[in-house]
Amino acid sequence: MRRSSAQGVMYGQAVANIAGIAQSDMECMDILFLEGRVTAGRLAEVTGLTTGAITGVVDRLEKAGYVRRERDASDRRKVFISVVVEKAEEIGKFYVPMQAAMQKVWGGYNDEELRLLLRFANDGYKGVLEATEALKGVIETPPAKRASLKMKPPIR
Repeated sequence: MRRSSAQGVMYGQAVANIAGIAQSDMECMDILFLEGRVTAGRLAEVTGLTTGAITGVVDRLEKAGYVRRERDASDRRKVFISVVVEKAEEIGKFYVPMQAAMQKVWGGYNDEELRLLLRFANDGYKGVLEATEALKGVIETPPAKRASLKMKPPIR
């Protein structure tokens, strides 16, 4: 899992390089694509970044043409961020080889095995969310007090 995760990060970095954006900005764009049109506050919430950091991300992505800011028709103070689909599709084409490779892998499993793998992936995602929340607690702890935090060692 760690090797696959690391390779996915390296693949994403290569795509970000081709797209001319930072990988972390591309990850935020992917979250936007999954979430749909959201406010900067919501994007900050789901990424764990500060609203100030999100402003920088959105500024860079907007300048590159990958996202747009849209004012709410009923409340002009409210601003939504949405992905420019045509630009996202330009990046998406670089994921075709990975998608084809994964479809080949998945084709070797029956429906019951795929259901188990889907459950594993969903449970793993929940575990990562839980770990992220725990890490936020560590980050919010003053550095001098972090040594006293009780963190469980990894299971081997």
